[in-house]
Amino acid sequence: MDNVRNPARERLERGELSLGVGVRIAKTVEIAKAMKTAGFDWLFIDLEHGALSIDTAAQIAVAALDAGIAPIARVPNGEFSMATRLLDNGALGIVIPHVDTAEEARDVVDKLKYPPVGHRSVGGALPQLDFRTVKIADLTKSLNAATLTVVMLETPKAIENAEAIAAVPGIDVLLIGTNDLCAEMGIPGDFNNARVVAAYERTIAACRAHGKWAGMGGIYDEQIMPRYIEKGVRFVLGGADLSFMLGAATRRTSFLRDLKVG
Repeated sequence: MDNVRNPARERLERGELSLGVGVRIAKTVEIAKAMKTAGFDWLFIDLEHGALSIDTAAQIAVAALDAGIAPIARVPNGEFSMATRLLDNGALGIVIPHVDTAEEARDVVDKLKYPPVGHRSVGGALPQLDFRTVKIADLTKSLNAATLTVVMLETPKAIENAEAIAAVPGIDVLLIGTNDLCAEMGIPGDFNNARVVAAYERTIAACRAHGKWAGMGGIYDEQIMPRYIEKGVRFVLGGADLSFMLGAATRRTSFLRDLKVG
């Protein structure tokens, strides 16, 4: 059986930047091809803060598989039944927010990985395998290897536990949720703060020590993003559908409003 391809993971394994785009207001499958054309490697399908249903998210995920862009879904903390249903219906990764300890990270792996790594239930023919019937042993091995298990570190406690979290087998990415981290630190929006720099450095070092990848979310200032990428961040949330749409639309209306009319 051919292995399942995950473009986001392949970028990481080559030591390259793996670039994601938030999907929160887009509710049709066209977003997958459009963001692939834009140059992104993965979709960040947001079911934590967005109003997307599981059905809509699954349809976008299946479209993403055929478009060659990895569908990765964020679910609310603790919503493992939602996460496994998304994995059963096309997702190639799950993001679990607000993970503070290694114990919580082990629970994530236990729920999201097939045996022998975890205890996820096997649901039969899957879109990631084009609904082919394959041996269960091949299915579980291939999907365990391809699927990205991402935990978000969003508090000072999580940063303190970064090395212990990174040491958990089955965790692939430690993604810093910088907005929530700054809010918890009492420095909202201060992405250049020395405490934020130290948090990234600690997390990146933990990832390097345990063969995991460090991720960055919430920072979209082009003057600040390079700082953390140069330090070793590789899994990068580059923006979101709403901000991109508003940014381009605002630039166009500003251009037109500034024209002199005869």
